Amino acid sequence: MDNKTILAAVDHTLLTQTATWEEIKQVCDDGAAYGCASVCIPAGYVKRAADYLGDRLPVCTVIGFPNGYSTTAVKVFEAQDAIANGAREIDMVINIGWAKDGRWDDLLAEIRAVKEACGELVLKVIIETCLLTREEKVKLCQIVSESGADYIKTSTGFSSAGATREDVALFKANVAPHVKIKAAGGISSLQDAVDFLELGADRLGTSRIVKLVKGQQAQGY
Repeated sequence: MDNKTILAAVDHTLLTQTATWEEIKQVCDDGAAYGCASVCIPAGYVKRAADYLGDRLPVCTVIGFPNGYSTTAVKVFEAQDAIANGAREIDMVINIGWAKDGRWDDLLAEIRAVKEACGELVLKVIIETCLLTREEKVKLCQIVSESGADYIKTSTGFSSAGATREDVALFKANVAPHVKIKAAGGISSLQDAVDFLELGADRLGTSRIVKLVKGQQAQGY
């Protein structure tokens, strides 16, 4: 698998609390230059980044992030606000406590409400796999499949672990065919990226892949 194919699946990401505009701008420039799928940035920078990028690259942002326990109304507003500011993809965090309580109908209703706010734009649903049992992951594959969301996503990158090969394989075996998969968190090498894509991931949430490719080019690879 060549680097161009890998990069085309990357949501080039910067979500650290200390991110400055100059850092966001660099991520935008690199994401566009290297043919990434999107740039994934904090909501507070969406409008400026969307204005800066124009049609060079879609802007993605996160809502209910990273803990997922905002109310549904807040998540819907966050999505609407981000879209009004120019976001074209939304990554939402589920209410993980609801999953632990078995409140599957409430989870389904919340994802549907956010998807309604997104309309035709892409919605990715982060379930934070490191905090869930296998049975909970399988059930959430079913919930996301029923919800109308476009993707199921492994992780925020802000919890105790990120994407694993086992979880991506589990997603692939349990989501409906129309649901795509995003692996995120801890993707630190080109081999990681290849492995996740070959297991069935359609997107990769990572800050490192572009840096690795830039490093190869700088060294004449």
